[in-house]
Amino acid sequence: MISLNEILCPIDHSDCSKEALKYAVTFAMKNEAKLLLLHVINIRSFNEALDGMSAQIPNEETIEQLRVKLLECIPEEIRDDMDVEAIVTQGIPFAEIISTAKEKEIDMIVIGSHGRTGISHMMLGSVSEKVVRKAPCPVLTVRQLGHEFVMP
Repeated sequence: MISLNEILCPIDHSDCSKEALKYAVTFAMKNEAKLLLLHVINIRSFNEALDGMSAQIPNEETIEQLRVKLLECIPEEIRDDMDVEAIVTQGIPFAEIISTAKEKEIDMIVIGSHGRTGISHMMLGSVSEKVVRKAPCPVLTVRQLGHEFVMP
């Protein structure tokens, strides 16, 4: 039998990551699992900014504010009924998600997928696609709102 004790939900505060969070919360509540919320500050953004202008690397106070913002993503009426941990890290998003999953021995990752295709997918890549390919555990991808499954 599959046991879900630790669930990781990466949050970038997009609509699709908020949709994925709904699934993660449901799985965590149903399985009495610990829910780990992860926000990755993309270091590539800082490297690009450093080429043209000064970038402000977040200090500990900013990181703590981001942790609080993550916890506030969980509805207040259920927050006390769950074991939730908020993690803020810096790096390359897909690599940090994989690293956290390994380090925390995650049983399942629930991640939003923007559903980009064509040029935007080629240019931006897909964090969720890389996580699916490299994750040490099962990954549930949740599509952006407004994308419904249609039988081919």
